[in-house]
Amino acid sequence: MNRDQKKQLVSELTDVLGSAHLVIVTRQSGLTVSETEELRRNARKSSVKFKVAKNKLANLALSEGKFKDLVEFMKGPTALAYGDDPVTTAKVVSEFADKNEKLAIVGAMMDGKKLLAKDIKMLATLPSLDQLRAKLIGLVNAPATKIAGVLQAPAGQVARVCSAYGSKA
Repeated sequence: MNRDQKKQLVSELTDVLGSAHLVIVTRQSGLTVSETEELRRNARKSSVKFKVAKNKLANLALSEGKFKDLVEFMKGPTALAYGDDPVTTAKVVSEFADKNEKLAIVGAMMDGKKLLAKDIKMLATLPSLDQLRAKLIGLVNAPATKIAGVLQAPAGQVARVCSAYGSKA
């Protein structure tokens, strides 16, 4: 890789990380190509990115943005996981790390705060943004459904009374 390619990689990584809400640093020692592809496939399904880059280049990209404190975690064979939804990103990486001992969560940063592996595991247990939206819609719809049922009940009762008088005659 020549100097221009390295500069381009650093600038692309800086741009991508600038829009991320959560960046997780993982240590991946001994992951096979098929295991890495499985992780990337799972990540892609959830709009999470998993990037393996040389530590020196990743450090340059991290030091230029809001995730500069992650540089201290960049030792050894590392990779970065990032995405728009912090909970989904944490879930994807945490689930894969639970299934595969070769991937370990080293640390992360979200909203200017450093997180440790235990914090990521806890974040992964929260419901995702889509799940929260579904619950909110369900809560909003429930009262409307109940109001409609209450409003229809008197009309139904009047109809049953009329039907009962009609059947007597």
